[in-house]
Amino acid sequence: LDKDAIANYVSSLQNEDGSFSGDEWGEIDTRFTYIAFSCLALLGKLPLPDWNNSNSTQVVSEEKPTIDTYKAVKYIMSCRNFDGGFGCVPGAESHAGQVFTCVGALSIAQSLHLLEDADLLSWWLAERQCDSGGLNGRPEKQADVCYSWWILSALSILGRVDWINTGKLGQFILNCQDDEDGGIADRPMDMPDVYHTFFGLCGPSLIG
Repeated sequence: LDKDAIANYVSSLQNEDGSFSGDEWGEIDTRFTYIAFSCLALLGKLPLPDWNNSNSTQVVSEEKPTIDTYKAVKYIMSCRNFDGGFGCVPGAESHAGQVFTCVGALSIAQSLHLLEDADLLSWWLAERQCDSGGLNGRPEKQADVCYSWWILSALSILGRVDWINTGKLGQFILNCQDDEDGGIADRPMDMPDVYHTFFGLCGPSLIG
C-alpha cells in the first residue's frame, strides 16, 4: 500500500472546522472523524494534540502533520449534548452509535480527559438498557443486539461496563439466536442476519 497516498487522501477530507467529510460530496458525520483517526493511527501518521499548548499540534514524527487533530477533537466535543451523549453533527440527537465513534476517536487521540463529566455520559449509556435486558440506541426505541457492541465498547473505554446488567444483556443476546440456523437477529423472533450475528458475538466478548 502507498501509505502516504492514503494519509493524503484522508487529510484532504478534513474541513476548516475540524470535521471530516465522507467523500468528495461532502457529507459530514462524527463517524468519519473516528474512521479518519483510525486510518491514520494504523498508518502511524496520526498527530496527537499537545494539550499543554492549545494552539499547536504535537506530531508523532518529524513529518508535516497530516491533519489538525486538535481542531478535529474540538469538533467532536462540539457534538456533545446536554444529556452527555453525542450526535453526528452539532445539535443532532444523541445516539449510541455516535457515542461509540466519538468516545473511540477521543481515545485514539489520547483526549479522553476532555470528558470531565464522564459519569453523565455513562449514565446515559446505562439508561439504554431495556426491561428485556437488551440495549437500545436512543430513548423510546426497541432493544437491538447491535447496540451490545456500540454501548459496551464505549462503557469499556470509560471503565464502566459494570454500570449495566451484563447478565440480562447476555440472556437477551441468547434469546436472539435462531434455534434452527444458529444466526442472531436484532431481537427475539426476528430473522437472523450476518450483521447482527457479528455484533451478537462482539458484545459478549466485552463481558467476559
